[in-house]
Amino acid sequence: MNITAELLHLRLQERLVPHFLEVIDESAAHAGHAGANESGQGTHFRVRIDSPQFIGKTRVLKHRLVYDALGEYLENGLHALAIEVIDNTTRAHS
Repeated sequence: MNITAELLHLRLQERLVPHFLEVIDESAAHAGHAGANESGQGTHFRVRIDSPQFIGKTRVLKHRLVYDALGEYLENGLHALAIEVIDNTTRAHS
């Protein structure tokens, strides 16, 4: 499976309807590490997200929602996923 930032973005947009979403392919920085592939793409991603579905949930549950949304990709080559939950106050100051 050819996993791209665009695919992950679309899936998260569809499942979590975020107010803010950024998906970054960091695979090239992990070349030669566990889980990396020869193309240098599609294995290591960073997700920065704020979703109304996160309201009232713990950090662990917010991360679980992201992992659940991307489960198909995690089973098919997505090796590492860094999740940054961004709230309105954090985003306004960055």
